Amino acid sequence: MAEPLPANAAYAIRIAFIVELAGHLHRNGTTAQRLEGAIVSVARRLGLDCEPWSNPTGLILSFNDPQRPPGESDTTRVIRLPLGETNLSRLCEADRIAEEVTAGRLGIAEGHAALRALGREGDWRTHLRQTFGFGLAAASVAGLLRLPWLDIATAGVTGTLIGLLLWASRNSPQMREADDAIAGMLAGALAALAATFVGPLNLNTVVIASMIVLMPGMALTNAFSELTSQHLMSGTARLFGAMSTLLKLTVGTMIALTLAQMVGLEPQVRAWRPQPDWVEWCAVVTAAWAFAALFRAARRDYLLVMAAAIAGYQISRLGGQWLGSPAGVFLSALVITVAGNGYARWMNRPGALIRVPGIIMLVPGSTSLRSLLVAVQQQDMSAGQAAAITVLNVLLALVAGLLVGNLLLPARRDL
Repeated sequence: MAEPLPANAAYAIRIAFIVELAGHLHRNGTTAQRLEGAIVSVARRLGLDCEPWSNPTGLILSFNDPQRPPGESDTTRVIRLPLGETNLSRLCEADRIAEEVTAGRLGIAEGHAALRALGREGDWRTHLRQTFGFGLAAASVAGLLRLPWLDIATAGVTGTLIGLLLWASRNSPQMREADDAIAGMLAGALAALAATFVGPLNLNTVVIASMIVLMPGMALTNAFSELTSQHLMSGTARLFGAMSTLLKLTVGTMIALTLAQMVGLEPQVRAWRPQPDWVEWCAVVTAAWAFAALFRAARRDYLLVMAAAIAGYQISRLGGQWLGSPAGVFLSALVITVAGNGYARWMNRPGALIRVPGIIMLVPGSTSLRSLLVAVQQQDMSAGQAAAITVLNVLLALVAGLLVGNLLLPARRDL
């Protein structure tokens, strides 16, 4: 057995472990209230007092050792981080390592090393699966909307190309800043070309389906969730970040459509949704698989993540037919929240495995873009009012479902 570390070294290593853990939770898409709760809990179990402050692009962590005189051990870390992306496999692994360390089954230094190893880039197969997930998600959403086969194919091809674009730009900061606008230009241009030279399309709907993975619906939902939990700075920053994403997607799309008009293209637009029920059912399954891939779930969790996504969609759909769309979204969010909290309690694993995929097909990202796109196209803010009200109704129903679900079965785990 290794010799015990000196007190100062042990204190520094505990801080290093918590800082590394906080960074992983932030990078893997944890909201402010859950991240701060998890960090306070882990720090307390390691014998430290910690006051965390989280925002979408950084962390401030203040530590002290309650066993030492006041002021002697005060330490503050300020960490600049990129916007987080949901990565369920890394989130589960970081949670497992934290549990092992706090239970004493793994040393703090070994746990810190294990967390650092999680930060390694995935191999080419991971990137290929992500790119395929972009295309499959776009085609699946078009299928859920019962669009014609040409629309589904156009959305799928465009979504795949957008996935390739993001893969190519991952090491270029300048490209990453313009990713959303370029994706909008690509989606608008391909849809205009297909509608001009191949056949009529549901133009705006195809453009929106093509960019479905980039829609900030989850960011909007998380922003309102943080605001209602009194994390005002983080919620406000996340809300305006989501709005900037919508603006960039809209600007890119409008540039492409305007250029198409300037060069004389005349896209054929037709509002037509002819697909039978079986296409929608198949699209639900393929969309669930695509989001499991995009959320980087571990292989053993694919079926669980897919089941949560399908259940969330079906509860919302059936509840909407019975009680109306907002009520269906509320009911779905409530059931998914209770299921996620129950899973976390009884399986001792992150409830995010159920909660995140369960609400992903409910979030109002596509409707948000539609309201802005229509308003810009018609140069009339009232033109997008109906869609904007739909966005607000869905957000309110989602947040209410999350809040009531947490009241019915409170979470014992922050993740």
